[in-house]
Amino acid sequence: MKHRFSVVLILVALMTETQAQEPKTDNEILAGADTRICQIRMGNLTVAVRDAKGKPIPGARVRIEQTRHEFLFGCNIFMLDRFPTKEENEQYKSRFAALLNFATLPLYWAGFEPERDRPQYPRIEAMARWCREAGIITKGHPLVWNHSAGAPRWLPSDPAEVQKRSNERVKACVERFKGLVDIFDVVNEAADPLRPGFENPVSDLIRKIGVEEFTRRPFCIAREANPTALLLINDYRTDAKYEKVVQFLSVNGKRLYDVIGIQSHMHGGVWPMHRTWEVCERYSRYGVPIHFTETTVLSGPNLGSGKYGETTPELEEKQAREVVAFYTAIFSHPAVEAITWWDFCDRGAWQKAPAGLLRKDLSPKPAYTALLKKIKEDWWTRAEGRTNEQGDLQVRVFFGTHRVAVAAPDGRTLESEATVNRKQGQAACAVVMR
Repeated sequence: MKHRFSVVLILVALMTETQAQEPKTDNEILAGADTRICQIRMGNLTVAVRDAKGKPIPGARVRIEQTRHEFLFGCNIFMLDRFPTKEENEQYKSRFAALLNFATLPLYWAGFEPERDRPQYPRIEAMARWCREAGIITKGHPLVWNHSAGAPRWLPSDPAEVQKRSNERVKACVERFKGLVDIFDVVNEAADPLRPGFENPVSDLIRKIGVEEFTRRPFCIAREANPTALLLINDYRTDAKYEKVVQFLSVNGKRLYDVIGIQSHMHGGVWPMHRTWEVCERYSRYGVPIHFTETTVLSGPNLGSGKYGETTPELEEKQAREVVAFYTAIFSHPAVEAITWWDFCDRGAWQKAPAGLLRKDLSPKPAYTALLKKIKEDWWTRAEGRTNEQGDLQVRVFFGTHRVAVAAPDGRTLESEATVNRKQGQAACAVVMR
């Protein structure tokens, strides 16, 4: 029996025999990444080909191709349908869907409800529906934040009324979007909420009731509104201040959150690998998945004072190298289940920084092309082989959903679908040729 696999799958299968040592230096982290990826991101898929009477069909040709990753590769999708021409909007959509399976939707209170009692549910629902049709999972961001984006101008000055309004908003959003959006950044940046520039009625509420109550209550409301939703705490801090928030969100031994969100905006330079790894190790101790929720690497100069130059060919190449290294390290850590880029295109990017995977004209930068190769080629299953005398073929695949195409020796063909997830580690796909 002969099997034909991609070079990547051959290497990955061989590497499963090797146990990776805990990396300590930047070089060790990257050198051991492929081995770790093989160990934690792949499992066994057994295809069993039988005839209508249940007898094995040996020698059947089996082709397996991945259609979806279990790991969430995402980006905010704030510019969806916001370009002036249909052509630009279609370019944005097609390039987003070609690369990513996860999207962050804007629920910033000030923009979501700029007028009192007139929340923009239809706009967000339309975005979420497009994502669902494209096979993209969505997350709402954020439900509670005391930034100016999280404090509408119409908010009253009375903290009690602000709390009432905020609680109603959390409940309404989670209930309204249930089944369409089931992942939420519940509270954003609670580790250092009263820093300069955050003067508004929501911050006044924090001063009155304290950051612990301010943070805990929305999680309880969101959980009651949708018991199966995936709830995140999210912050730009990765130090002891954030750990304190994570710790007080456990009440009587029960966690109020499901996922720890880590922001990684790197406008001032890419984190060294050892820092990235240390952050993963620090927060993996809490026993829940980690999502890198906001990742930025620039392709243009940082001019200081919050100003940035345009993207350049030289810095685009540098961005591509840094992005591939960062994603490889993240993908190779067992605690991480998602990474979200910020923003997809330079046009409309946060702080007007050259942070996109696409340029302002929506053409792809080298970082986009490099990530597409990693996600849809290097970390993507494509395999072919023939069933053995027992009618079986076992292939090592990346966790996710796969199309299984079978051709029996007598010419009969059939397609099926199989999902292999990390929790189970393996799966079987029975194909009955009738």
